[in-house]
Amino acid sequence: MLKKLIAVLLVLVLVLGMAACSKPAEETPATGGEAAESPADAPEKSAYKIGIMTGTVSQGEEEFRLAQKMKEKYGDMIITATYPDKFMQEQETTITNMMAMASDPDVKAIVMVQAVPGAAAAIDRVREIRPDIFFFLGVPGEDPDMIASKGDIILQTNDLARGPQIAQHAKEMGAKVLVHYSFPRHMSYEMLAKRRDMMKEEAEKIGLIFVEADAPDPTGDAGVPGTQQFILEDLPRKVDEYGKDTAFFGTNCAMMEPMIRSTIEEGAIFPVQCCPSPYHALPAALGVSIPDDKKGDIDFIRTELENKIKAADAGGRVATWPVPVNMMYIEAGVEYVRAYLDGNTTDKVDQAKLVEILEDIAGGKVQLSNYGDYNNYFLYLSDHIIF
Repeated sequence: MLKKLIAVLLVLVLVLGMAACSKPAEETPATGGEAAESPADAPEKSAYKIGIMTGTVSQGEEEFRLAQKMKEKYGDMIITATYPDKFMQEQETTITNMMAMASDPDVKAIVMVQAVPGAAAAIDRVREIRPDIFFFLGVPGEDPDMIASKGDIILQTNDLARGPQIAQHAKEMGAKVLVHYSFPRHMSYEMLAKRRDMMKEEAEKIGLIFVEADAPDPTGDAGVPGTQQFILEDLPRKVDEYGKDTAFFGTNCAMMEPMIRSTIEEGAIFPVQCCPSPYHALPAALGVSIPDDKKGDIDFIRTELENKIKAADAGGRVATWPVPVNMMYIEAGVEYVRAYLDGNTTDKVDQAKLVEILEDIAGGKVQLSNYGDYNNYFLYLSDHIIF
């Protein structure tokens, strides 16, 4: 009787085991129900998972596309989620989406770029149930001193240090004059005003003539068209006055496309955008279209821009940062937490490892400095690429 009972139990174990092996792969909840890969195509299952939270395509396409590229690269190691477009009014949705990722016990780290308002509350909720999760945050939108206590690593662009950097960079590109376009509303912002002051101080120190130029506010009566028309009309006047070795910088995104186009037409110098990235205004200004299968392909866009700038005989006169910072922060976040989880660095905060990863992505030197006394909060500066 005992032998028969053992035999029956063994059969049940085998049947249940076969059923488990043949069970279809479930959808990953945090990705919004992506179709499961077929067993033949699926990569080997990872020992852990990394969650990536970004904006949607409509609010942060570059970030969204990079998250998908990370998923393509690492397969089921990566799960993705988004925060809502109206994140200020819908912070509970941000919390809910992050909690959905953290509910998977295999998720050992979450990379969030941008760390919009609501991120701190979401992290607090997650840590109540998963204090072990590693948080890598980029572009925080909440009080720096508060967010420093929430993330394990925080990355943000060092906007103040960009003031002197832009002046130095313009000088290296051959500028004798640096024109700074802005408007009273922007100059009422402490950070933008201080950056302008630091840029002016550095320009005068290294022998550049610094010119402050007032432009219409794009939120004013004339709107964005009025600001753009002013740039198109005023920039050539500045070149006539100061010569072709004049560099132009503006504090507003709406200025960038007409400023790039007019600078190239006038043979002047464009050192960098207000928001440095190969994607920001350069493709539109130069007539570069990006096919769907090339969205997020940084090598493709840089090559196309290079070809257009050379064709316009503007080589050496146009520059930007090599990689969009938000995209870089996502990729760096994934690679950094992989290094930590794989035991390639034993410290949660390893600045040397982070610099190594960032420089590998950027293909050049980067500068990291600490925000205040926080050893986990880094301010980022990149070298420029000159087309």
